Amino acid sequence: MYERKIPEMLDCGISVAIKVLGGKWKAWIIECIHLGIRRPSELHREISSAAPRVINMHLKELEDYNIISKTVYPGLPLKVEYFLTDIGESLMPVIEAMDKWGNLNRSYVTRMMETMQAEEN
Repeated sequence: MYERKIPEMLDCGISVAIKVLGGKWKAWIIECIHLGIRRPSELHREISSAAPRVINMHLKELEDYNIISKTVYPGLPLKVEYFLTDIGESLMPVIEAMDKWGNLNRSYVTRMMETMQAEEN
């Protein structure tokens, strides 16, 4: 099993939040599940810019932290759905604040990205 060379410092609230939400797609996955997109195939369609393998890895990590729970329904084909746990629901104000900030500052960030890209060329 992989062992970290540098111990993780979880004595800061931000580092704890980043430990759980860190990853390009985790916050979006949590928001999707909150909005009722619960099946893996639906998540893959909604977040089409992410590789299905990456989404599945993030789902597993979120499940390991008990942010989401997975329900497997019997039958063929198997049906899997994800739900937010209570601790997962408690993240929604954070994700909503991130969404609000992103929407308010989208044009600024887009301009800065274009400026940085122009400087590279």
